Amino acid sequence: MDEYNRFVDWDKMDVTVQSQDAKELTCTEFQELKQLARQGYWAKNHSLRAKVYHKLISNIPCRTVTPDANVYRDIVVKIVGKRNSSSLPLPEFVDNSLVPTYCLNAEGIGTVRKIILCIANQFPDISFCPALPSVIALLLHYSKDEAECFEQVCRILACNDPSKRLIDQTFLAFESSCMTFGDLVNKYCQAAHKLMVAVSEDVLEVYSDWQRWLFGELPMVYIARVFDVFLVEGYKVLYRVALALLKFFHKVRAGQPMESDSIQQDIRAFVRDIAKSVSPERLLEKAFAIRLFSRKEIQLLQMANEKALQQKGITVKQKRQNVHLAVHAENFKSEIVSVKEMRDIWSWIPERFALCQPLLLFTTLEHGCSLSRFYSHSEGHEPTLILIKTTAKEVCGAYLSTDWSERRRGGNKLSFFGTGECFVFRLQPEVERYEWVIIKHPELATTGSEPENQASPASSTLSSGSVPSDPSDRLSPFLSARHFNLPSKTASMFMAGSSECIIIGGGDGQALYLDADLNHGRTSHCNTFNNQPLCSESFQISVLEVWGFRD
Repeated sequence: MDEYNRFVDWDKMDVTVQSQDAKELTCTEFQELKQLARQGYWAKNHSLRAKVYHKLISNIPCRTVTPDANVYRDIVVKIVGKRNSSSLPLPEFVDNSLVPTYCLNAEGIGTVRKIILCIANQFPDISFCPALPSVIALLLHYSKDEAECFEQVCRILACNDPSKRLIDQTFLAFESSCMTFGDLVNKYCQAAHKLMVAVSEDVLEVYSDWQRWLFGELPMVYIARVFDVFLVEGYKVLYRVALALLKFFHKVRAGQPMESDSIQQDIRAFVRDIAKSVSPERLLEKAFAIRLFSRKEIQLLQMANEKALQQKGITVKQKRQNVHLAVHAENFKSEIVSVKEMRDIWSWIPERFALCQPLLLFTTLEHGCSLSRFYSHSEGHEPTLILIKTTAKEVCGAYLSTDWSERRRGGNKLSFFGTGECFVFRLQPEVERYEWVIIKHPELATTGSEPENQASPASSTLSSGSVPSDPSDRLSPFLSARHFNLPSKTASMFMAGSSECIIIGGGDGQALYLDADLNHGRTSHCNTFNNQPLCSESFQISVLEVWGFRD
């Protein structure tokens, strides 16, 4: 370990977990590396981990001119001069991020600041990179000197493989990743998300902390294990671990009073002290047990969120205004839901649309109970939100991702369309959001799939002719929407409309049927799931509203 101990304070390190057994890493196949990284093959040998990191980072495809160790030696004296390295000011792009000590000695802590300044000099295009101090502090553990650490960080920053996302370097990339994380929480951590909505005024602001949980609050032993896998598998690992952290936070803290006035502070404190409740191995086990979207699907979702931010003109950090806009109370009026209830619904919708304000398109109180008027006022808007209040004072609704004009694709047949981002929900008598599942309907106009097939939504909605030969290119119906420019054959079967009725399929076996006069409706409910139906099996509609999304 002598070769890599210059910046390490070994008195603060848990040397009992370190093994002196001589190990070598000879494999080069991705699947084998992936397995070894997840198992922690090099985690207990400091020298081996350093060599593995060097090998993995050296293999990252980079821009032709990437600063190396010699560049650092040439510029460090000019940039730092005789100033005390421990008090060097940090560039704005780290956004006042924590500079983790990670068991570094005094020289190592000062060196982190020196390297950051030199990177700022060599990468003028970096405008926002709060994860950088943590990455540098970690890699100093596994570098022979500061110049080598500088070179390794530069290779990570200069990666030019479009399929290999590593560290966010602009506010647009960072903020869209926060929105994507919020989308993933909404789908994969619904219990935790429900808690966040209940205790936080701005749940999106809580999720914007997700990278800080990893690169700032997580203890050294944990982030090193995460980084082992990150260097092999890429950015998706970070989402996995952050989701696992949120799941554990909810499990440990559910039902307990908050320890501070801020849920953000509580989560940060939990992550800092995670060793009290979860081991690194258990954290990774939980992370990889989540059946997450494919890398390509996450990339598409990220691109959609970036596009939404660009359309709103949000490309740099806002000084005073939070980019996440809640429903404005002064401009909102509904005969069905309160501002608070609409904000709760807003917390469920995809993040890229949570930037918008609700716009009333249709209400039976003003436009009457005509299905043709419903279509004429709703078409041309994507997505839309339906709210229904029954004469029994039940309140339910649906978020619909696709324009109702898509119903014409089936001609006179009742054709289904929509995406897996759609969902139905109930607000009264109790709040419940139902996850999407495929509709089974005998009148389904298929595109090659078998409606009676009991397979998963992803497999049963893809026609045999549309499934790519490469499994990595397969996309679930969740992302089969026109704003992703994907073929219609991959569309899911969530919503359908004709001149006679509307059918909206919900999650967990829920489905909503509305008659042509928009006075009467009914629900179907699969008793396989332990949940309550949307509303009465047959109901009279008191008020129906359709809302769009206004920039």
